Amino acid sequence: MENSDIIILAPLQGFTDVTYRNVWAGHFSGIDEAIAPFISTMGQQRLKPSRIKDVDPKKNQNLFVIPQILGNVAKDFIFLANHLYKMGHKRINWNLGCPHSKIAKKSRGSGLLLYPEKIDDLLTQIIPNISASLSVKIRLGRKTKDEIFDLLTMFDRHPLEEIILHPRTGTQMYTGTADHNAFGNAIQKSRHTFTYNGDITDKSSFEFIKNQFPNVKRFMIGRGILANPFLAEDIKQDIKGFQKNSQDRLIRLKAFHDELYFEYNKIFSGPGHLTGRMKGFWSFLGPSFKGSKKHLKKILKSTSIQGYEKQVNSFFDQNFEFSPGVKPSPNGT
Repeated sequence: MENSDIIILAPLQGFTDVTYRNVWAGHFSGIDEAIAPFISTMGQQRLKPSRIKDVDPKKNQNLFVIPQILGNVAKDFIFLANHLYKMGHKRINWNLGCPHSKIAKKSRGSGLLLYPEKIDDLLTQIIPNISASLSVKIRLGRKTKDEIFDLLTMFDRHPLEEIILHPRTGTQMYTGTADHNAFGNAIQKSRHTFTYNGDITDKSSFEFIKNQFPNVKRFMIGRGILANPFLAEDIKQDIKGFQKNSQDRLIRLKAFHDELYFEYNKIFSGPGHLTGRMKGFWSFLGPSFKGSKKHLKKILKSTSIQGYEKQVNSFFDQNFEFSPGVKPSPNGT
């Protein structure tokens, strides 16, 4: 890890919202900035305050955040981007990588990668008419990894801040492994700065990627952070508060969980919403505890606030060894 390397928290819908980002930053370290989960454009240049509250600068003082826009209509994109700029955001990211079919079939996210000429036209309209700098988050393509070459030729015609590349196709979702050879070919064929995104799950996987691409200085991590909140500080050898031993890590994880639970309890209206959100985090974090499968199952099967709290306390009372190793999830990035 070089001092100039930057670690970025990936945008994961339903996980890395402002509540998570703020609570995480109070307990861990090593992440330099975050891209927020996407904000969809609305037709007729409309704007709902509820859609942009996640990136309110006043609520995002613990971790620098970059808004991400999902959309394919130039005038609506420009309207939203300029509103975000007026809020104080000087950098905007365009989501061209979301692999989910519900989004892709509407020619948004990775679905738009099939049409580089449309992206070209949109960038031609958007960039001169927004005040913020613009980056793009992409896949190798929607269906095949060879789509990347036409995309890169097109992107080179535009003044992008950077390209964040997850080296899988959209239809791959999160199956298989990230294609490092394809990432290497891409960075050689483009004039732009690249951020690497995909399958950084521990310090060794980070170091492997860093050694393969020594000129890449920016790295995005999503699922790896959810499975191991210590990952960024482990990579940077930046220990916050406690030494790196199992018992201290359990104490920190319990404190992190409890504050996250407390903050979400302020937001969600019913017990089902609260426990549902927390169970989502456990689906990533739980498997990182060695031998915890039986107790994790009890948490995930809890049906009430009282039941959930009881099972979580019981889980931490077991003092399981924290031995993270993330597995791909359909919600990851």
